[in-house]
Amino acid sequence: MAKLQEMFTQAHREQGGSGMGFLGRNKLASKAHAAALVVAFSQITAGSAEAALKAGADGLLFRWGGKGSVSLETIKEEIDAAKTVNHHVVIGLEIVAGWDKLDRDSLTHIKDLGIQYIIVPFNAPARLLALETKDIEKVVVIPMRQDDFYPLYIRNLSAFDGISGVVLDFGLNSALGTMTIEQALNYRAVREAIRFPAFIHVTSNLTENEAYALLTVGIQAVVLAASETEETTQTHIKVLREVLEKVHQEDKDKDSPSVPSPARK
Repeated sequence: MAKLQEMFTQAHREQGGSGMGFLGRNKLASKAHAAALVVAFSQITAGSAEAALKAGADGLLFRWGGKGSVSLETIKEEIDAAKTVNHHVVIGLEIVAGWDKLDRDSLTHIKDLGIQYIIVPFNAPARLLALETKDIEKVVVIPMRQDDFYPLYIRNLSAFDGISGVVLDFGLNSALGTMTIEQALNYRAVREAIRFPAFIHVTSNLTENEAYALLTVGIQAVVLAASETEETTQTHIKVLREVLEKVHQEDKDKDSPSVPSPARK
């Protein structure tokens, strides 16, 4: 099973913890929740990733590229430390600059750091989707556009091989609490056209009602930005996990994302 798919699926399952034996310490107890919770780090403080996992994060996302970016070696050190808490944690890398320099060798190097997927923007080179690199999945950031033909246009994304998921850049945080059915329908039209499993960014103060509104759009993972302090990040994770657990509605007939990946001919 692909790592991203595995993370989405595991979020919907109750996970028992174990503290016995060498491998037992890497297995954390987890209640089923509505979407996988990924914590994103724009900067790195030693031990912050470990703390996020202990607080209830399902996955980690690091940011790389551009002026002032942390080095890949620093990211690797944090990944190695995080895996002492959860050896099977799914880790991503959002590449914010330098996409034109990416090639097969650089993707292989990224994979060797312990990263399972990369996130690239909508305007990244199309050739990246054709680069076959084992164990590195590709996720594309998809913007929302107010155009009647946009759902038809964006549907063509499903024709591309090499995409494992999308990040919905819909700017919903300020509108979730007041979203109408008509507005949700506009977002859902684009969401249904894409058909790939989706991430979406959320704030730390997401309410239960907002979470329900968010789920109408159809998402498989939420991305929470890490705070400046480790303690604040842990608090935000725990609060968000409680909301996701509360709104979760178990479906025994399904064990995969609500919006499946497109079938390939």
